[in-house]
Amino acid sequence: MADLNGKNVLIISTEFGTEQAEIETPRDFLLAAGASVTVATPDGGTIQTVISDRDPADQVSADTTIADVADSDFDALVVPGGTVNADTLRQDKDAVALARRFATAGKPIAAICHAPWLLVEAGLTIGKTLTSFPSLRSDLNNAGATWVDREVVADDTNGFTLITSRNPDDLDAFDSTLAETLEKAGAAAGSGR
Repeated sequence: MADLNGKNVLIISTEFGTEQAEIETPRDFLLAAGASVTVATPDGGTIQTVISDRDPADQVSADTTIADVADSDFDALVVPGGTVNADTLRQDKDAVALARRFATAGKPIAAICHAPWLLVEAGLTIGKTLTSFPSLRSDLNNAGATWVDREVVADDTNGFTLITSRNPDDLDAFDSTLAETLEKAGAAAGSGR
């Protein structure tokens, strides 16, 4: 199990349409590894998750609004999928600006399933190799990325890391790659690099 004590991770979502496993599994994994996790939504409201984009599932409480978080308080950003969530989130100017600030600061962004739509909107895909739910392939290629069909991809080019996965079946690889990336960043910071 990863040791993420002292790491602060932000998860952003809208209040409806987030795939249940894609928000709960990373959150629970990070908490079990010792990280602090903050969940933010546009309005700070409770998230109604779904299964397979249509069946209502658990509700997840938000801690704050996206506009009220400072990227300097966090070590990584996690963006869960769900078609409605991802499509709505990419239209939120605060979410787009936040993703850009994480990238500019060199902090990892992990996006699963349809969530790479936010990366496209933020202009973060150019020159990157990514994966996603297969229906985003053309969107990502048209936005300057190279799309591949793998369970997880961690691309650390251009000064920041994007971690992407295709769907809930890839969550084990997604979570462990995020943890490895955070541990590696901690080791590099500890060695004075």
